[in-house]
Amino acid sequence: MARGKLDVDTLLKILLVLIVVWIALEVVGEVLGLFAWLLGPLQPLLGVVLIILIVLYLTGRL
Repeated sequence: MARGKLDVDTLLKILLVLIVVWIALEVVGEVLGLFAWLLGPLQPLLGVVLIILIVLYLTGRL
């Protein structure tokens, strides 16, 4: 592909997609931050529970 072969419309579409992805990541980050704030001190306990569930699933006991 030679330099300068992209149309302006194509570049604008790529830019629009990147902006939408950026905004979606910001929203997801805020939601996860709110969820983490609600859990507060229970975060380590939730991690331990998830590890136990994964181990039980992998060993076939779940």
